Amino acid sequence: MEFFRIKKDIPFMRHALALNALSLITFFAAVFFLWQNGLHLSIEFTGGTVMEVSYPQTAPLDSIRSKVEKLGYSDTQIQNFGSSRDVMIRLPLQRDSEGKMISSADQSAAVMQVLEPSTSGVKLQRVEFVGPQVGRELAIDGLMALLFVIIGIVVYLSFRFEWKFAVAGIIANLHDIVIILGFFAFFQWEFSLSVLAAVLAVLGYSVNESVVIFDRIRENFRKYRKMSTSEIIDNAITSTISRTVITHGSTEMMVLAMLIFGGPTLFYFALALTIGILFGIYSSVFVAAALAMWLGVTREDLVKGDKKPDDVTRNDDPNFGAQV
Repeated sequence: MEFFRIKKDIPFMRHALALNALSLITFFAAVFFLWQNGLHLSIEFTGGTVMEVSYPQTAPLDSIRSKVEKLGYSDTQIQNFGSSRDVMIRLPLQRDSEGKMISSADQSAAVMQVLEPSTSGVKLQRVEFVGPQVGRELAIDGLMALLFVIIGIVVYLSFRFEWKFAVAGIIANLHDIVIILGFFAFFQWEFSLSVLAAVLAVLGYSVNESVVIFDRIRENFRKYRKMSTSEIIDNAITSTISRTVITHGSTEMMVLAMLIFGGPTLFYFALALTIGILFGIYSSVFVAAALAMWLGVTREDLVKGDKKPDDVTRNDDPNFGAQV
């Protein structure tokens, strides 16, 4: 399915060096902000108090957030839990004026006091303390999940295509992940488990675009024997632009709906996905494809098993290889 077809190949690889230099600058800037500022971790990683409260009717989440913020909590997580009447409230660790840690019981009592249980019918169902040790375990588990995903992608691309594509693909995907983390470090947006899930989703989503382009490059190498590698890659990218617009456009429509209408619970999850989708398109075209070209991928790398390859040249297709 295609919305449109571009008849003349766009010379993407002609500008690959300049655009990859820009990517390198962006990458190092993200690394700098991660080192300088660090991530603003949620209480799921740092520890805190978890409360579950129940309302007789649909819980007014916006009103709950405003009342809890008046207690001095700026990094709370308040969301429905199970039903629209049940609410989960996560409070970060807090110290009193003397520097002593406020207990979970005192935190929950202060919250229940501002929620006015005597008039609104709010009931406290459960209070738990989440220690920093649990947060460290979650962070380690998240890093291990990220590592296994990376290894799986490298193995898959190596078997599906060739090791040069595997190296190019994983560098491009790590480029996307680091830039997402750099945005969160620079703006000090809250990094929670949902954002970590978005990062892992982007890692798999971004490689899909690279695989589509790599697959078209392999087809072109089999079909067009007398074209240069850069011309092969330019045509592969140009011929998949319509598919990219359809796929990423429809995905981004859903993500933007979550970003705008999903409320605070889904905001940073959708924001991480939005950044990842945009940079995933960019890296698949200008980073992954260009790196594969610079690593010296050739026709022989991809069509070793062909006994009688097609002998199609640019003269056989008047629309093929024409440059804008």
